[in-house]
Amino acid sequence: MVEHDSSDESVNRRKYLKALTVGAAAGIAGCTGGGGTETESTESGNGNGSGGSTDDTETSGSSSGGSWDSQLEVLHGWAGGDGEAAVTALIEAFEEEHPEMDTNFQAVGASANVNLNATILRRLANNNPMSSFANWPGKNLERYSGALMDLEADVWDAEGFKDTMQARAVELCKFNDQMPAVPIGSHRMNNLFYNTAVFEEAGIDASSLDSVDALLDALEAIDQNTDVTPMAQAMVAPWTNLQLWAQILTSQSGVEAYTNFIEGNPDRAAVVEALEALKTINENYITADASSISFTTAGQKVISGNAATIHQGNWVYGMFRADDSFNYKEQWDWIPFPGTEGIYFYHVDSIVAPSNNPSREETIAWQKFVGTKEAQIAFNNPKGSVPLRTDIDPSELTDFLAMTYEDLTDSEAYPPTIAHGLAVTPKTMGACKTAFGDNFMGPFKVEATADALIAAVSE
Repeated sequence: MVEHDSSDESVNRRKYLKALTVGAAAGIAGCTGGGGTETESTESGNGNGSGGSTDDTETSGSSSGGSWDSQLEVLHGWAGGDGEAAVTALIEAFEEEHPEMDTNFQAVGASANVNLNATILRRLANNNPMSSFANWPGKNLERYSGALMDLEADVWDAEGFKDTMQARAVELCKFNDQMPAVPIGSHRMNNLFYNTAVFEEAGIDASSLDSVDALLDALEAIDQNTDVTPMAQAMVAPWTNLQLWAQILTSQSGVEAYTNFIEGNPDRAAVVEALEALKTINENYITADASSISFTTAGQKVISGNAATIHQGNWVYGMFRADDSFNYKEQWDWIPFPGTEGIYFYHVDSIVAPSNNPSREETIAWQKFVGTKEAQIAFNNPKGSVPLRTDIDPSELTDFLAMTYEDLTDSEAYPPTIAHGLAVTPKTMGACKTAFGDNFMGPFKVEATADALIAAVSE
């Protein structure tokens, strides 16, 4: 069912759409980050259940009859790999529960949601909203300000999600005193995955890596004692450098230094120190093709034994898990990024509903389902992420995810990710990506990058 505007609401909406059309360009520019072609899927990068067009025309699926009046259309960025398996499992579970509903799930793959965000903004500006879309909550939602549906009464209160979701996720899903999103899963960002055989060959005890200096020593040992590249890194898009730099900054200078940075009070000396360490890694220890590969290709190098280690969000686990010959605690293992023990660098995926919704009742049913135990287990096990409900039995998760789920609920600090929408506004995140894209793709210009990063958060 489509909600119709009153005359006053219609006037206001036309004014809003005009402003959104202008703002969309800024929002999209903020996502691209400059200095890199972003063409592949990321942590949100996975596949679709039902394919479909992603242009600005109305789409339709096969009519299934039943008690629903409208089609449920959902856009997401999970266009391959672990994400495709995850969203397919989620869709199948939903369609099993609502077999009579006409659904259209569309994958709009892109690095860090770039194409997805552009498509959403364009469709909202053209007054052609979809039912729901996958996105990060928190400050990322500012790009959609004025165009979001309040799900508080019909979904959050009706299902008791405020009592069953992790409090941090509840807060992140609040925006402008409303609740337009339901969280679906969390990735931990501060991970260092490694190939156990390579570490053993190089004589590296992973448990001893407790600082960035210790990590650099280990990378040097791998370089000297094996024929394997010490670290896999992907720089086809600048978000990977931003993400790794944030871990180094936190390791060297503490959570407070990172928090001060994202809140606009950066310590230049700490910013520069972290960039110097990242420069050392990028100049000496990463694969020669790093500037042209995605994180999925980088992860495959660890699987094949051509690279010893990789820093990434734990979506990499979803990729590792898909290889039956590359098993947790056997061929690969994990430690917190050196110097960040006891910290859970926080990332959240959510499903968001726009206002002026073309299928209100179907959307409410879908958003309710997203928050259920069934949905969160179905999605997160293959995705390599963990549910945000507090009442999940860890035995229903894989061993690695059960451990991660416990860390999600029992860590000392939970800094929000800067590279994935939670810590800063879309404009600031885009400027931080541009700082790396313009200055840190080789040659690695520490001072220029520091200037640009500090300007990005200080404006």
